[in-house]
Amino acid sequence: VMPADLAVVLFVFVLCLSCQQVDLHDVQEKVDQAKRRLSLQSSAEIQSCLMSSGDVGCGIFQCFNNSCEIHGLHHICITLLHNAGHYDSQGKSYLKDVLRCIALGLSCVSRRCAAVKEMVFSLQRECYSKHQLCLALQDHMDTTGSLVQFHLMFPPGPYVELVNFLLKCGDKVRSWVSQRLRGQCEQHWGALCSSFDRTCSFSQLDAPQHTTHSPPTLPWTITNERTLQQPTSAAERDDMNQLSPSATGMNTQTLH
Repeated sequence: VMPADLAVVLFVFVLCLSCQQVDLHDVQEKVDQAKRRLSLQSSAEIQSCLMSSGDVGCGIFQCFNNSCEIHGLHHICITLLHNAGHYDSQGKSYLKDVLRCIALGLSCVSRRCAAVKEMVFSLQRECYSKHQLCLALQDHMDTTGSLVQFHLMFPPGPYVELVNFLLKCGDKVRSWVSQRLRGQCEQHWGALCSSFDRTCSFSQLDAPQHTTHSPPTLPWTITNERTLQQPTSAAERDDMNQLSPSATGMNTQTLH
């Protein structure tokens, strides 16, 4: 019979050999496979939601809430829509065209979350610029107050793309946005925000830039995003009617 002490030593030795045989590449591969499954699941949720989204309002944008780590599209849409009454007829036309442009682009999504996110950001940049969102908002920046929030800049996403675009809308708008964000930043980080401003001025963003990469990762998270649900309330329908009679079709089948 093997002595107890020797049996313990052999058991530990075999256990150590087993540990040494663990292939780190296999572990990484399993992690990557899990990420791919989650990505496919998220994009599948988006596709399913798009098929059942409402015909009017911001329903199509709500399909991207919290899926593929995209936050804010629906909030941006309803905020602009609810404030449409503040804009003149030309501003309402610009806003209608911006929302329709993005909605059309979102009608078909990739199976990979990385591609979905890049598509969303590219659509924002293209549609905001092409349909003159600056001209619609420049005299009514107070209507965007709930969108230009320091804590919404983390992690990078639709809010960051919107703010980056606004910073290129001229001195008046850039000053309003930069002062608002700097003031909110100083509430959390104090003088550190002012030191950032001296070394990296907002004026560096003056010239339009066409980037293909996402903004740098930032350390906080966005709060209070709603989960997927059947979109388009009566209030959204009323707000859409303020834009123009032709703006009541946000569904991809009715937008042309």
